[in-house]
Amino acid sequence: MSLNSTPSSDRIHIGIFGRRNAGKSSIINAVTGQNLAIVSDVKGTTTDPVLKSMELLPLGPVVIIDTPGLDDSGELGNLRIQKAYQILNKTDIAVLIVDSSTGVTEEDNSILERIRRKNIPYVVVFNKTDLCLDSHNGSALDFAELYRTLPDSVSQENCIAVSAATKEHIWELKEMIARQVPTDTGNRRIIGDLVKPLDFVVLVIPIDSAAPKGRLILPQQQTIRELLEADAISIVVKETELADTLKKLGRNPALVITDSQVFKQVSTIVPPEIPLTSFSILFARYKGDLKSVVNGAQALDTLDDGAAILISEGCTHHRQCEDIGTVKLPGWIREYTRKEFHFEFTSGTEFPIELSKYSLIIHCGGCTLNEREMKYRLKCAGDQHIPMTNYGTVIAHMNGILGRSTALFSDELPVGHVATAG
Repeated sequence: MSLNSTPSSDRIHIGIFGRRNAGKSSIINAVTGQNLAIVSDVKGTTTDPVLKSMELLPLGPVVIIDTPGLDDSGELGNLRIQKAYQILNKTDIAVLIVDSSTGVTEEDNSILERIRRKNIPYVVVFNKTDLCLDSHNGSALDFAELYRTLPDSVSQENCIAVSAATKEHIWELKEMIARQVPTDTGNRRIIGDLVKPLDFVVLVIPIDSAAPKGRLILPQQQTIRELLEADAISIVVKETELADTLKKLGRNPALVITDSQVFKQVSTIVPPEIPLTSFSILFARYKGDLKSVVNGAQALDTLDDGAAILISEGCTHHRQCEDIGTVKLPGWIREYTRKEFHFEFTSGTEFPIELSKYSLIIHCGGCTLNEREMKYRLKCAGDQHIPMTNYGTVIAHMNGILGRSTALFSDELPVGHVATAG
């Protein structure tokens, strides 16, 4: 995906599920009009989830996810099935492919139950209709019989019979998938609802050895893009130039947004009458739950010496000596609490299902995760009564500026919460 493409985290994620040889890869190729997935008569050709970003009319930018077969066997097969189930955590629309010649199976019903339990919009596709002819008269089988093999709770409006081989009803399938897009998709904003045209917004971005070479990181790119769309004026500076920049602007900016790593330094420079927040706090609101993240930051004060803290990142990257997750953040926490904790670290898709051993989870801003996966991780923590926060929010708390950095969102937090936070 090029740097000018829609970020994967902002695309609709369409998960394709089904048994081996149900035709998942063939359906993907038919729907996209491209040979994106390997098609073979050999069972188990798709051994790991395969993600492909693309434009899909009439939906627009999407991520298509091809998953391993749900009827895989053996120890390795079971691991593949678990990988397929994990994909549900980031799936916005689920497409279950059923082989018309065999009908709905136990494996199909099992994944369908999980899809429905997670409230994921879905489509059930009966594939290989070209192979399902009555042997006596050559006429097509009555697909109402196939529909009746589904659970009673599944509406026929969510089902369609197609042939990937002949392309029969493939366009109708694409339109049916498009109708499953949640109605509130596209209404979320990082910053666009907080500014007016011609507002000055100062973005503080440190450049150190841990910063990527030759580019800005995704949260910074996305925030600047939204400011442009809102007709606001972005002023991007390093923390070392912030004080002089504020003096030379001629008027106060509407907002200062800072990288979390320099929150303390920036807060001493920005006058109290100028609103201040961080990229992490904006992203907690954008694709997570700001209230629970703020509560999670305050939970740091209640931890016992020796407690286990999970520090989790949504992406994988080469860690350097000044890495914020594994080096800076643990150091700041020890300095703030005067306690020793047991830190564990995860990255990418490796977010634990069992969280009971942790007393606190501190997550990155989640810029590479889509909203559904970020909220899944928050729900996992909430269901197990483990407080969860993110980098910028806990850093603001430790520096005594959590109230100030969340003041913009006072109407989204409980009455009196911001006034006492940090």
